[in-house]
Amino acid sequence: MTDLTSELTPDTLPMAFAQLQLAAPLARAVADMGYESMTPIQAQAIPVVLQGRDVMGAAQTGTGKTAAFALPLLQRMLKHESSSTSPARHPVRALVLLPTRELADQVAQSIKDYAKYTQLRSAVVFGGMDMKPQTIELKKGVEILVATPGRLLDHIEAKNAVLNQVEYVVLDEADRMLDIGFLPDLQRILSYLPKQRITLLFSATFSPEIKRLASSYLQDPVTIEVARSNATASTVEQHFYSVGDDEKRHALHQILKQRGMKQAFVFVNSKLGCARLARSLEREGLKTTALHGDKSQDERLKALEAFKSGAVDLLVCTDVAARGLDIKDVPAVFNFDVPFSAEDYVHRIGRTGRAGASGLAVTFVSKSDARLVGEIEKLIKTKIEMEAVEYDEDVPDIRKQGRINDGRRLYAEGAPDATSRPERPRRDYTRPTPASRDPFFDKPYVAAPSTAEAPAWEAAASRHGPRSISTNIKSKRRVAALFKA
Repeated sequence: MTDLTSELTPDTLPMAFAQLQLAAPLARAVADMGYESMTPIQAQAIPVVLQGRDVMGAAQTGTGKTAAFALPLLQRMLKHESSSTSPARHPVRALVLLPTRELADQVAQSIKDYAKYTQLRSAVVFGGMDMKPQTIELKKGVEILVATPGRLLDHIEAKNAVLNQVEYVVLDEADRMLDIGFLPDLQRILSYLPKQRITLLFSATFSPEIKRLASSYLQDPVTIEVARSNATASTVEQHFYSVGDDEKRHALHQILKQRGMKQAFVFVNSKLGCARLARSLEREGLKTTALHGDKSQDERLKALEAFKSGAVDLLVCTDVAARGLDIKDVPAVFNFDVPFSAEDYVHRIGRTGRAGASGLAVTFVSKSDARLVGEIEKLIKTKIEMEAVEYDEDVPDIRKQGRINDGRRLYAEGAPDATSRPERPRRDYTRPTPASRDPFFDKPYVAAPSTAEAPAWEAAASRHGPRSISTNIKSKRRVAALFKA
């Protein structure tokens, strides 16, 4: 395994796309997208991939990893481009695997933009949608296939995708694919591919699991690490506020107003909490949409499109949106819930402060989050200072409006509270006693005199005289019989 940082120095790194000497169609597409200077991961990875070496790359999220592998692969594949309409002339030569549907769709769109002036075809397949349109596109023939592992296996089993001519494999966000249990699927997919190929592995972190994966499938890879592992972007301003669970929405309104922000990500830990928070914020006057795993793929794409176009202000989401999504000019990220994994904190706040822009990351911390905050502090190697939210008088206290989590109804300011409200007259639900028809039952109870005669059955028994029985035998108590023997 070769470490590129020991071979190249900043003085020898090409920092402008014009220095790469890309083919004319690719250079024209890059110019259309406004790319001028390369990011560090692009400057180090593109020349190595052009040489045909395996790469194991790590960089902060949002640093341009897609262009770092897409442009050199397209450059190397230009020799295979064909104007023929025959599917046989367009076999799959490059396979790009990603963990989520949104990320797959985004990467596929970027590759189409880079290849728009070439005759190379590309397609994307992911779950949550009908397989028929994807099958039709695959049958026409594509050179670059972008896919999520589960749906790709479906197409392989249906014989819609043939991978015996794949020359390039890209495992993007590999750590996330391992986190969500895609390792068995990855192993199955890689078993269908030719042994001789170029493999590129990109990950935000180099965990021991990632290193084991690289040692199994990469051949003498060049290691490119342009930033300290698990580092947060220096352009992101981070704040941790100590608030109670029922104060978080009030604090969110205050910070949005104080900073004058128009758009932001709001991350929560559960799908149910995501849906509930989005409904609550919508009722409170904020244009909000939700994004989580229980939504259909069409709903998820529409939510992303509405957020990108500015139709909604807040995108309330789970960690399904924490990786790789490239939405420009998002000024802030709110961690409404502290993430369970410290690494997810790095990925969440990477949604802002992209491409050198400044951003704000706000995390609301309750008393039960002390352990999780400690893990974040250990990961980013930075001392976390807790702050208090200073509320303006003109920001309404959300806790006093509508229902809160414990189901109680609180009253708006100026309305009487529960203790000052007038008591309602209690209704008497007791039934009236009906008038007695028999005067006998109105008389008080009188006990019978002790000199009353014995019952007739005892008197009859006493006339027969006592029986001669043993003193050791206890006589039975006499009781009245209903029927005469």
